[in-house]
Amino acid sequence: MTNNEHGITDEPFRVPHSACGIPTYGERLAAASERLSDVTETPRLDAEILLAHALGISRSVLLAHLRERADAPAFDEMLARRMASEPIAYILREWEFFSLRLEVRPPLLVPRPETEHLVEAVLDFIGQDPANVLEIGTGTGCVAVAIAHNAPKSRIIATDLSVIALNNAEENARRYNVTDRITFRRGNLFEAINAAGSPFDVVCANPPYVEEGEWETLPPVIRLYEEPAALLAGRDGLDVIRRIVREAPPFLKARGLLAFEIGAGQKDAVHGLLLGCGYQDIRFHLDLAGIPRIAVAQRP
Repeated sequence: MTNNEHGITDEPFRVPHSACGIPTYGERLAAASERLSDVTETPRLDAEILLAHALGISRSVLLAHLRERADAPAFDEMLARRMASEPIAYILREWEFFSLRLEVRPPLLVPRPETEHLVEAVLDFIGQDPANVLEIGTGTGCVAVAIAHNAPKSRIIATDLSVIALNNAEENARRYNVTDRITFRRGNLFEAINAAGSPFDVVCANPPYVEEGEWETLPPVIRLYEEPAALLAGRDGLDVIRRIVREAPPFLKARGLLAFEIGAGQKDAVHGLLLGCGYQDIRFHLDLAGIPRIAVAQRP
């Protein structure tokens, strides 16, 4: 039996044959999936992730040994939390983003697959060349850490107003040994940065972009647990984006890239904001659902 850095073993737990009264993994999953069917669109997947974590094995090992039996006292507690719509990332205290396992502390925004396209846009722009990157609103640090991990010559300053966020982000930077290339600073948007200093090759952000009127329509997994300030941005969802678009130019080099995530249906409004502030080469990257999700533009 081996253990990796996250405490996941390569072998399933085994119990003596006399413990046959204990449900098999498959039986546990079937029962849990049925209970979760009204809570999540992916009840079976959620059950597999939680049971594998409770057993201390990988999901692939779990699925390969569905007839095995073992006590899993932590599973019932985790299942109850998930049935209350708590995000799995909060239950596990970590989540995968850009192939990295990152710590996630409540009530920070859980890293989403859509945000991986933001990292891709930045990496496509800087390649493997030396680059100075500014990330606004780092949260868990997922974007900054993913950039630093995949672009070894990059240097990043990441800001956030939340102390919880900065502590979480620093922990994730330590986990992947990139603390020497990421500087975390506390401040709202650009307040922690001196515009008279060296300009950046890239300014990027996953800002709040949800309309305030949509809050009550959001699923409980978001509405009951995640920080509203990380999601809501005024009547049209563009309050923070307007500030970023307007305030970013002094921090960008000539032809420097501004890249940020947007909400569904915001493309035209964002395009107008970028044009009005003089940006060039405005483009939008689609997410896996075909929705314009990442806005990119360059300072003249």
